[in-house]
Amino acid sequence: MINIEITQTQRDDWQLSIDTLARIASCGAGLWRVNQVDTLELVVGCQLSKQTRDCLSSKRKVFKNANWQVGINNQSIAAICWPGGALYGYLYLCSPELTLDNQRLLTAFKKSFERDLADSYRVFRLKQSETRKLDAVEAPVSLQQFIDCIKEHVWMKDASGRYVLVNHSVELAWSRSREHILNRTDHELFEPRLANHFVTTDEEAIIKGIEISAGQCEGLDIGNVESWLETTKLPIFEANGELAGVIGVSRNISSHKAAQDQLELASRVFENAVEGVIITDIEGTIINAHGAFQEITGYSKDELLGQNPRLLNSGRHSKAFFSKMWSDLLTEGKWHGEIWNRRKNGAIFPQILNISSVYDDDKKIRFFVAVFNDISVQKQNEAELEEVAFHDPLTKLPNRMGLSTRLAQELKQARQTHTRLGLVYIDVDLFKQINESYGYPVGDKVLLELSQRFLRELDNSATIARLGSDEFAVTLSNINNSDMMLLSVNKLRQVFDKPFTLGEHGQARLTASMGVAICPDDGQTPSSLMVNAEIAMHRAKHDGRNNYAFYTESLTQESAAKLKLQSALHDALSINAFHLVYQPKISFKTGKPVAFEALLRWNDPVLGSISPAVFIPLAEKIGLIQDIGNWVLKTACKQAQSWREQGVHFGRVAVNVASQQLQRRSFVAEVADILEQTGLPANCLELEVTESGMMSDQLLVSQYLAKLGHMGIELSIDDFGTGYSSLSYLKKLPIHKLKIDQSFVAGLPLDTHNTAIAKAIIAMGHALNLRVVAEGVETQAQVDFLKGCGCDEVQGYFYSRPQLPENLSEFLLQH
Repeated sequence: MINIEITQTQRDDWQLSIDTLARIASCGAGLWRVNQVDTLELVVGCQLSKQTRDCLSSKRKVFKNANWQVGINNQSIAAICWPGGALYGYLYLCSPELTLDNQRLLTAFKKSFERDLADSYRVFRLKQSETRKLDAVEAPVSLQQFIDCIKEHVWMKDASGRYVLVNHSVELAWSRSREHILNRTDHELFEPRLANHFVTTDEEAIIKGIEISAGQCEGLDIGNVESWLETTKLPIFEANGELAGVIGVSRNISSHKAAQDQLELASRVFENAVEGVIITDIEGTIINAHGAFQEITGYSKDELLGQNPRLLNSGRHSKAFFSKMWSDLLTEGKWHGEIWNRRKNGAIFPQILNISSVYDDDKKIRFFVAVFNDISVQKQNEAELEEVAFHDPLTKLPNRMGLSTRLAQELKQARQTHTRLGLVYIDVDLFKQINESYGYPVGDKVLLELSQRFLRELDNSATIARLGSDEFAVTLSNINNSDMMLLSVNKLRQVFDKPFTLGEHGQARLTASMGVAICPDDGQTPSSLMVNAEIAMHRAKHDGRNNYAFYTESLTQESAAKLKLQSALHDALSINAFHLVYQPKISFKTGKPVAFEALLRWNDPVLGSISPAVFIPLAEKIGLIQDIGNWVLKTACKQAQSWREQGVHFGRVAVNVASQQLQRRSFVAEVADILEQTGLPANCLELEVTESGMMSDQLLVSQYLAKLGHMGIELSIDDFGTGYSSLSYLKKLPIHKLKIDQSFVAGLPLDTHNTAIAKAIIAMGHALNLRVVAEGVETQAQVDFLKGCGCDEVQGYFYSRPQLPENLSEFLLQH
């Protein structure tokens, strides 16, 4: 039994050999048929084995020169070719015994096929020439002129692979003249690897007999420009079907390649995006989907294609919502926002959605691209962050931000209902002592108990908030009159009537200072109402704590004035707004000055002259006293050294030292450094320290004063008698002088209390071997009294007002 099968490679031309197939079929008891795909089969007996079929389909071997290739199971394969060498198909032989007669028979079949193919091709070309009358047409330009006008690289090789035609673009791209290209092969022009590639692709085009793409590669185009080139090759045949050569066209596809790369990149971005991407046509039908759409919606791509996005509708949005969406898409070309959709499993979820319209060249919408992301986790995080941002973590009450939000809502409601709303700002008095004495955990328990008491005492219409460590606020709605406000404030004060438990430390009683502001009288915004209530609270605290105060306009004016003063004080040093004046200290014994006290003055360009009694306590409060004190000390020492160089006898220059300066570890070193910088001897300097300043840290201050005394600096206690110093400790301090405060000098000698105090201070000072100075002396009677009591030195307007250094010349000459 002989089995024969012919498999065609060119489906368009299989009909050329129908007659040959018919003749073959008549030679045996078989039949032939045409496969419905692209295979022409001649069957005699059984079919070609699956092994041979798989081998051919996987390797696609090409057999030349009619040589038989013997496969497995006595199956032989031969190629049927066109006259020019292009492959037409395969002839298979399957026989129990591969005899020489069988091979001769099939070789005859092969030659018969190829003769018919050659005849058919000649007839086809003859008819084509007659139809198109190619020989009668005379071209207006030569072939060379024609191809030179083409910017692509055009060339032709003959059957032996030698170049017979090239255009000007080839010359420019290959940097060779036409004379150096024509009649040469690829191996004569290019390096071996590239030449082998060119020859191989030529053979592929010849064997297939059709136009092929020889691939894309990076290369040099005209001007040695790096480009992407794509080459197309086509075999050319003579009229008799023999191979005439190969035509090649190479074109620069850099822009196409770049666009293709961009498309591939965009496709990869879409496919790997964490967002879901759905594309619909103008009617809203889903035509494609990319990215994480399945993870987000639960629908596969096949389930979405052909559907409308309404498939995901959650039902939570009105028709007006979608009408606005489509209106924006059609007019503006985009829509962005949050939307609730439904997953395949029915769960509703929030997503952020961006829809963009895609237009064609005529500016008409062709597609809609929707990019969306599941924001369920983000919404949950926002809720958790909102809880943290608007609530106190300890008491779970609203914090300052939360109160501001709620207060805005309550104020809006109060305006709509024309009612009054009160805000009470509460500060727990001296709560810091609980934390410092028993620790923060105990303090936290007290705060929790306090917040629970507030919640029990107040009704649901009130809002209680914790603003800080020991600060709370309460909003009270529907306050029709002041009596209602007072009643509410008294209820809040009753919260503190019972003692608070301190665990193993027993109990403690607390009080609070409260400030009250009422809308609309004291403010109509959350910020103004909170600020004014806090101002009122500070007034209550200033009046003695465990009290309450209502806000008034004067409180705001006072607070604003303090703020202006504080701001100006920060700039005073930098703009040289400070200056020093000097007041002499006179010895009762000699009548001559023994020292000059440096006194600080501030003249602000906007606020004018400000009293030291106002700005010095403020400087201590806001932490500027260190810098100001150093400036005073350095300026006074410079002035004293200047007097020394002028030969002026001034004794000592006295400088006041604030308690905060004295407590600094670097203070002694700073004084020594200033003396060194100015050149002033230490025995020309006197430091005046307040009584309360020395008592803050007695051991440390005592050490500092001892070091200063050893340097030769004279030390005085200023404003003696106004503090609560220990006389037993006072005798241990390295002090040289006591200054009687001017409040005890005033009224001398008629005020019996002041006369008794002045005499006692003078006697005590002398008993401790200290000199005594009286300040604020303004009358002769005061001078006579103090001199009679044995006071050592005197200072005051009676002798000289504090003056600038240049105004003291006359005084110094007189004394």
